[in-house]
Amino acid sequence: MQLIPVIDLKGGRVVHARRGARDTYAPLESPLCVSPAPADVAAGLLSLAPFRTLYVADIDAITGAGHNADAIAALRRAAPEVELWVDAGETTAEAVRARAMAGLGVSVAGTESLPDDARAAAVLKAGAILSLDHDATGPLGPRALHENAALWPPRVIVMTLARVGSGEGPDLAALHAIQARRPDIALFAAGGVRGPDDLNALATAGTAGVLVATALHDGRINAACARGWGGG
Repeated sequence: MQLIPVIDLKGGRVVHARRGARDTYAPLESPLCVSPAPADVAAGLLSLAPFRTLYVADIDAITGAGHNADAIAALRRAAPEVELWVDAGETTAEAVRARAMAGLGVSVAGTESLPDDARAAAVLKAGAILSLDHDATGPLGPRALHENAALWPPRVIVMTLARVGSGEGPDLAALHAIQARRPDIALFAAGGVRGPDDLNALATAGTAGVLVATALHDGRINAACARGWGGG
């Protein structure tokens, strides 16, 4: 199982995400970095372990409040050897291909941003990773994307926004349900991871990877633990 650190961008800085309440996200304060500048945060995370992938959420682009393209480019320069998975609210195949051509990461298509399943099919065919987004009320975005497992690409993120930064534990029930429907794909968990016990539970469940932020910054997943999963 692969451990994938998360970097949430808002206003050009890295912010601390909590429960999907994006209006309240404040600049990150962490012992791993001297500032919330994207390059500083990336350096701090990579000091823990040789992570192969960083997940980047452009909150401004997702919410339609702007974008953090310059910050993403700075991350690319700061960590050229690391693969970036970028959710910037992209809804067209052209945008997905343009990101790949520019070397600015692999696009993540979140269901909350996709207007319909027809547009989603084109985006996923262009090479995007699918994020099945849920909040406290249930699935977000086109119902067909959640219900029709045949539409899912080889890599799928199960994103439980209400658990992000909550420390409530991962949504194992949702992961098991989705895994049962498509056991052939690689599933990645996102939201609620508290520490090593949760990582072990996710690995035992056959999860391909897990997205983590808070538990890395507050030390519940320390360097020794991170190195154990960083290159997995």
